Amino acid sequence: MASQMSFTRVLIANRGEIARRIQRGCRKLGLESVAVFSDADRDAPFVAEADHALCIGGAAPSESYLNVEAILDAAHATGAGAVHPGYGFLSENADFAAAVKAAGLVFIGPESDAIAMMGSKIEAKAAAEAAGVPVLPGYRGEDQSDARLLEEAKALGTPFLVKASAGGGGRGMRLVRELSDAPEAIASARAEAQGAFGDPAVFLERYAPRARHVEVQVLGDTHGTVLHLGDRDCSLQRNHQKLIEEAPAADLPEAVRDDIRAAAVRLAQAIGYRSAGTVEYLYDPERGEYYFLEMNTRLQVEHPVTEAITGIDLVEWQLRIARGEPLALTQSDVQFDGHAIEIRIAAENPAENFRPETGQITLWDPPASVRLDTGVESGSVVGHHYDSMIAKLIVHAPDRIGAIRRAVTAIDAFAVGGVGLNLSYQRALLEHPDFQMFRHHTSGLPEMFPGGWTHPSADPQDLSLAAIALHLHLAPASASPWESLGSWRLTAPAGRLGAASYWDTTNEAPIRVTGSGPGPGTVLAAVQPDGQTITAENVALTGNRLSGRIDGVPFSRIVHVVRAPGHWRVHLQTPAGMTATDLRTLEDQHLHRAATGGSGGADMLSAPMPGAVAEVRVALGDRVEAGDTLVVLEAMKLLQSLPAPVAGVVTEIYCAPGDTVAGHAPLIKLDPEENT
Repeated sequence: MASQMSFTRVLIANRGEIARRIQRGCRKLGLESVAVFSDADRDAPFVAEADHALCIGGAAPSESYLNVEAILDAAHATGAGAVHPGYGFLSENADFAAAVKAAGLVFIGPESDAIAMMGSKIEAKAAAEAAGVPVLPGYRGEDQSDARLLEEAKALGTPFLVKASAGGGGRGMRLVRELSDAPEAIASARAEAQGAFGDPAVFLERYAPRARHVEVQVLGDTHGTVLHLGDRDCSLQRNHQKLIEEAPAADLPEAVRDDIRAAAVRLAQAIGYRSAGTVEYLYDPERGEYYFLEMNTRLQVEHPVTEAITGIDLVEWQLRIARGEPLALTQSDVQFDGHAIEIRIAAENPAENFRPETGQITLWDPPASVRLDTGVESGSVVGHHYDSMIAKLIVHAPDRIGAIRRAVTAIDAFAVGGVGLNLSYQRALLEHPDFQMFRHHTSGLPEMFPGGWTHPSADPQDLSLAAIALHLHLAPASASPWESLGSWRLTAPAGRLGAASYWDTTNEAPIRVTGSGPGPGTVLAAVQPDGQTITAENVALTGNRLSGRIDGVPFSRIVHVVRAPGHWRVHLQTPAGMTATDLRTLEDQHLHRAATGGSGGADMLSAPMPGAVAEVRVALGDRVEAGDTLVVLEAMKLLQSLPAPVAGVVTEIYCAPGDTVAGHAPLIKLDPEENT
């Protein structure tokens, strides 16, 4: 019988949205929370909302969120009796879990030996096999010699994966389609595994090209009880990082569903698992077979979809289990209701290979009708030091079709300014026929968007409505037209709106808005540069909603008008999703200067965002071709290869590996080829 553990204060060894989520769980049980934070997170919401907060180091994770000694010192300094690791950082570090226990604190998670066993992909698959859980064919032996690995590769056949034993997040993973590529793939996987995880061990595994990623949530207490809380599908991924998760897993044969749930419980029981954990599988629809992938010995990012369909608070039960409480429910008590979808909201640009976006959030207006787990708010700064995911949008509906509709509606109502997000891309995924008809798989994004994906652009009607919204914003109904419209507008009789021109920042010719009003009968016409005219009748801007009629058809759009440097930004809800249009007034246009084309011109390679220089691949005097990689920049845990803008000779190098650089900072100067 497990003993009861007593603690009243919990240190959260994490940041952002998961720190706030754990804080909510603590408050629910009357526990105090301690936030530890880096210098970069000093003004973050999770710090302000904690009962106690302590800075533990610099912005780099190694100086703060990965600094075991600093975290333990903070726990003792603040009187915390337990540590919750969240996910990421130290959450699956067996040494950290052991250190917490050795320090006389309660680790809110599984035992360190369970973490260590599941942290080794080789040991984890051996444990799965012993528990009767199917695994992909492959080689997981201790002999790591080149000769043995190549011999096993020949026996396995192509395609197969070389995977780091201690890996995760796609690092230390190589796909081999031709046997002749195996030596290079093994060598590069080893090197990356050593650099990322300090362990060069790899294993070989059959590659299932159209597999889906399906997982089962388990919950175990310290009294030997293990339950499953259903399954999830997380197949929509980019660079082995999940984009959209749903529960339950859709279009899964019930026999397979029953088997994977039972197998997850068997594995958890076999290793004496406690707390929340997730057993992950690859499901091959063509074969109707499933294979053990790994076990995550922590709270998952996607845990809210399980909470939505079960009504069970996973963080609450993590805390209760850590206190030694037995699970107050049986497997038959776990009931499933409807369908839930989670959208990972990330500061990145999917149209440019998911390039990280940084900056200050100037507008943050999420929909109020859905669950949003977020680490940011208006005014928050998104830097380059941490993962690009800043929030999670969770919807719940009676069925999958309804959940998809709710998710799309929520995205359409979500207005964000200052930092680019992936919301439009996520919307496109939700509406894609492959996702709706269950044809999606873990490597399916190139199939879904074979020509690449581009941001939705405003059509002429949307541009016209954006200009009309700005026109009304600058001339509120309560103001006198000659007082509010400014010298740059044409005057009109009292009680009527004047005329004005607005320049889309991508077009030299203006959009001209004319009309009558303000008042119930306001009519505004927007004339595009090509002469196309959109006339809106009974048009009004009330709060954040633009409404009226076009050709007798009523419309109502969410709109936010925000001042930006040198222009106005109009966020407008459209049939294609939320769009942002930058418009200049005549005054802005007069003040506008032609863009220089970047810092230094075409002969200069500049940083597209703040980050850390991982590699400099050229030296002074090197001749390069346009497109050659000159610098590798790391931002938000992603590596960005920066190509030469032109062919030429390297004349100046302004950075070195390890340097932290600002956005638009000059990196490499070239003497263009035509000059050489």
